Amino acid sequence: MTAFALVALVLVLLLLRQPLVVILLAIAAFVQLAWGRGQLDYILEDMWVALDKELILSIPLFILCGNVMTLGSTAKRLIRIVAALTRPLPGGLAVAAILSCGVFAAISGSSIVTMLAIGTVMVPAMRAAGYDNRFTLGTIMSAGTLGIVIPPSIPMILYGLVTEASVVDLFLAGVGPGLLILLVFSAYALWANRRMPAQAFDAAEFVTACREGVWAALLPVILLGGIYSGYFTATEAAAVALLYALVIEVRVHKEMRLKDFYRVVLDQSKLGGSLFPVLAVALSLNIVLVEHRVPSQLVEFVQGFISSPLMFMLLVNLLLLGVGCLMTTGEAILILAPLLAPLAESYGYDKVMFGIVMILNLEIGFLTPPVGLNLIVAMSAFRQPFGLLVRAAVPFIGLLLVCLALVVWQPGIAMLFVDGKPG
Repeated sequence: MTAFALVALVLVLLLLRQPLVVILLAIAAFVQLAWGRGQLDYILEDMWVALDKELILSIPLFILCGNVMTLGSTAKRLIRIVAALTRPLPGGLAVAAILSCGVFAAISGSSIVTMLAIGTVMVPAMRAAGYDNRFTLGTIMSAGTLGIVIPPSIPMILYGLVTEASVVDLFLAGVGPGLLILLVFSAYALWANRRMPAQAFDAAEFVTACREGVWAALLPVILLGGIYSGYFTATEAAAVALLYALVIEVRVHKEMRLKDFYRVVLDQSKLGGSLFPVLAVALSLNIVLVEHRVPSQLVEFVQGFISSPLMFMLLVNLLLLGVGCLMTTGEAILILAPLLAPLAESYGYDKVMFGIVMILNLEIGFLTPPVGLNLIVAMSAFRQPFGLLVRAAVPFIGLLLVCLALVVWQPGIAMLFVDGKPG
């Protein structure tokens, strides 16, 4: 009966369109009163304990790094290198846009930042080169979602925080699926634009692009190399990446001034002001749930109805695809990951592997109405009708579903680098 009261409380708050932090606070208070120690001040204590983690610092640092590079010229220089390489291919500019999103994703950790950084340059360029407008928009919006799959990824950090999975392992596990999506998107771009005229390879342009973009191209090498070699933690890597981005934009490229960075920090502070209260409440709720064995009780309950691991994974994928249409990635991870990850482990799925499956599902949510963030941001950034953007995303949603099915069917795509890492 108490569980039904909790569900009713959540439904009422959703109908009243309350913000996520209010809903989570109400859930935490209810759980404390009904199953916990009966004192609401323990929520504040748990919030303090939950936020006392070094890894949380990496989130604003990675976002700041991505914003600095978007404001500067890093994205343009990376695009120029990739575009020089893909010139000889029919549809080479589309492939360059996809690969550029992949490279930028390896720095920014954010889908929207990746889409805007590459899209503001490539959308006008692809239109001018004669590419179909719908294909152009679909390419940029969909390739932008690589920002949460290719490490470093902010949703992976959130998943690691609420499930205590290794963030480095999650980053390693994201490499294989990220490369798979890059390959599938690029193959589709070549096929869809097979009648587009190709251009001869220009060695002089490639050398010039490399010379002017070498400092930008070194950033993902330093960032990911430091993490995977064990030389940096994720938080240290984020700090190094931010410092490096600032140095090359202010002192080397001279495309940015320090007072511009001040504005970026102010914008980031507004985002942190909305993110960290939600994160604190979600992590404190997770502490309460674990204390009172809610995940283990849920495992026992679900196993009474579902015995097949395959059926469990099928149902969870359907659930996550539906959730992705209605909630943002961060919200879905903070609410569902603490409950679903132990369930997945009980059916034999590795916690890291399940994290990648969850993020791939929620990646598709960036392209599905009504709350697909890439659709909403693209509508404003590129001044296009929402219906056109939805239609533009449809073929790429199909490709992402294929990639998701392949990763679920062949977990080695994600776990190859995790299982093969040095002990």
